[in-house]
Amino acid sequence: MSKSLHLSVQYARRPRSWPKKDLWYKWMSIALEATSGYVTLRLVDADEATTLNETYRKKSYPTNILSFPYDDIDDSDTIYGDLVVCVPVVEKEIHDQNKSLEEHLAHLVIHGMLHLQGYDHEVEEDAQIMEAKEIFLLNALGYADPYNT
Repeated sequence: MSKSLHLSVQYARRPRSWPKKDLWYKWMSIALEATSGYVTLRLVDADEATTLNETYRKKSYPTNILSFPYDDIDDSDTIYGDLVVCVPVVEKEIHDQNKSLEEHLAHLVIHGMLHLQGYDHEVEEDAQIMEAKEIFLLNALGYADPYNT
C-alpha cells in the first residue's frame, strides 16, 4: 500500500536559503510509518518557540523543534500533527556545531516526525530505538550519523 503525506508549510519567520517544500516533504515522507499523514510545519522566531515551549513543556527557552501530535483523532493508519522549527535556534546550532543546514534540518524533521508517531527518548532504551531509527533514515538519504560527529 502506498503512503500519502499532506504537508502544509507556514512561515512565521521566512529564513533565506532554507529548503523549499519538496525537500521538507522528502524528509518527512521517509519517516512516515503510517499509511498517511497530515502535518503542518511552521517556521518560527525565538519568541514564538519560547511561548510554545513554556506553554506545553514548562520550559522557558526556545528549542530547535517541537512536535505536537493530535491526540484527539482516533485513526491508527493516519498521523496528524504539527512540527514547529525555531529558525534562530537552528541557525545558531549549525554555526556552533559546524553542521550543514540541510543535514541538520533533515535530522530535526525526521526526529519530529518520529515523535508524531509515538517515538520518545525520555527513557534510555526508547532513546536508543529512536536514535537508531533516525540514523537509519538519515543514512538512507545519504546523510551522516548526527550522533557521531
